[in-house]
Amino acid sequence: MLAKLRAYFFAGLLVLAPIFITATVAWWLIEFVDSQIVPLIPTKYNPDTYMKDVLGVEIGIPGLGILILVVFITLVGAFTAGMVGRWVIRLWEYLLNRMPVVRTLYNGSKQIIETVLKSQSDAFRQAVLVEYPRRGIWAIAFLTAATDGEVADLLEGDHINVFLPTTPNPTSGFLLFVPRRDVIVLNMPVEDAVKMVISAGIVTPPYKPSGKEQIATLTKEQFEELAKQQEISPPPTDSDKGKKG
Repeated sequence: MLAKLRAYFFAGLLVLAPIFITATVAWWLIEFVDSQIVPLIPTKYNPDTYMKDVLGVEIGIPGLGILILVVFITLVGAFTAGMVGRWVIRLWEYLLNRMPVVRTLYNGSKQIIETVLKSQSDAFRQAVLVEYPRRGIWAIAFLTAATDGEVADLLEGDHINVFLPTTPNPTSGFLLFVPRRDVIVLNMPVEDAVKMVISAGIVTPPYKPSGKEQIATLTKEQFEELAKQQEISPPPTDSDKGKKG
């Protein structure tokens, strides 16, 4: 009975813990954004004022700050898409580039955000395996771009840039320039690879072997059909072996 109760307890913990952690982080984020933005709203335009007049009590609308932030970011994007907005941005960047320390921080953060958000970018869209910190030991990394510029000119061969995250905090890590031939591309989605890194390998994503890896378990008829689809050479038959002999 005690063993069953313990199993039920851990099963319930496994179900409720992720929900609790997600709800706590989400609620903290909502409260943080609301605390920074809602006080900036004039009292007569604050929906809480009307709620207080109607209900007689000030309850606060959770998520109001996030809603205002999303609307504000969208309006800024619409403004900068126009001719006047582009002129303002160019003037702003011209002024920032005159400041020795600020320009480095601004240009660096802008380049990173543009690389990550650009629709045609391959940044962090492919999980790979690299040998780190030495030969024979493998680690999960993420392809960011092809090596270019001075680094590519100094290195021999074709290299790629990979970001090697640390466990359990994937926001920090190392930038490695790895020969393309030494990288093993994974089929798992980036989200599953991140989960594996954060959990220190405890969470292993489901895996279905590809057709080529299942060839050894297929029948002769299945193999021949698969060979036609994938254009691979079928295994030699006994008659073929006799001819070679």
